[in-house]
Amino acid sequence: MSNSNNTMTRKPIPHLDPPTDRPVRVYADGIYDLFHFGHARSLEQAKKSFPNTYLLVGCCSDEITHKFKGKTVMNEAERYESLRHCKWVDEVIPDAPWVVNQEFLDKHKIDFVAHDSLPYADTSGAGKDVYEFVKAAGRFKETQRTDGISTSDIIMRIVKDYNQYVMRNLARGYSRKELNLSYVKEKRLRVNMRLKSLHEKVKEQQEKIQTVAKIAGVHRNEWVENADRWVAGFLEMFEEGCHKMGTAIRDRIQERLMGQQSRGMLPNGKGDDDESEEYFDHDDYEDDDDFYYDDDEYYYDDDSDKADEKEAARVEERQVVENKEETK
Repeated sequence: MSNSNNTMTRKPIPHLDPPTDRPVRVYADGIYDLFHFGHARSLEQAKKSFPNTYLLVGCCSDEITHKFKGKTVMNEAERYESLRHCKWVDEVIPDAPWVVNQEFLDKHKIDFVAHDSLPYADTSGAGKDVYEFVKAAGRFKETQRTDGISTSDIIMRIVKDYNQYVMRNLARGYSRKELNLSYVKEKRLRVNMRLKSLHEKVKEQQEKIQTVAKIAGVHRNEWVENADRWVAGFLEMFEEGCHKMGTAIRDRIQERLMGQQSRGMLPNGKGDDDESEEYFDHDDYEDDDDFYYDDDEYYYDDDSDKADEKEAARVEERQVVENKEETK
């Protein structure tokens, strides 16, 4: 059931009469990660709760948010600054408490607390509502959520089109380490970026050829058919070459890792458990042109080649010495 239907069937929460001789001090709080128009609309409602309102907005710190809700995209300084630029906000209170109490209300001279009426769990673990105290005291002012927009929705859009956003940022100059990509993942994405660009150019040329043929009154003549077959054959050979290159790169990395694991160490001196990485699988994507398959992928630096050669030489030297000792 939507929020609009809820407001028709649910009675409003009663509250005390507001003061009339001064601005009403209304407090709203939240995380405000990836600040969007849904946040702004809720703050607009809080600001317009009374004819003369002074709106204070509390924003929880990273420490308390990560503890009770989870990781945020924006850090606390970024979230505070986003709120300061919202025209409905008169004052921002950093490091706001997760649960509002009487001491906090008295400290900031707060008359009412504005929020949507959905219950939010407090820190007790008993499932109690964060706003139970202010609701019981008649100091809660209800606002309405905006359907169709939330921080979680925005994050899910990014996750859904993960590869496209990674490709875009690679094209803009971000490194694979900044994007948390393995060596193989980066190479495959770059190859697919070039392949997609080439495909678009070929398609554009085909359309031009067909347009010229149509104007000349020639429909699917032998020359156009031969051109189509040549383009299709070229793309097939190119894709096959890309696949072989990606397979060769992966096999080379796996051979190196197996050799390092046989000695009990990986290039960074850690066990193989420390190098495990998770990547998005393509099964969740519908468009084959927009995803890229990854088997086992591992990080390694190009500079590690010399280190590996030195390590191999040291191992070989030790084996020679041990063999000499055994023959004595």
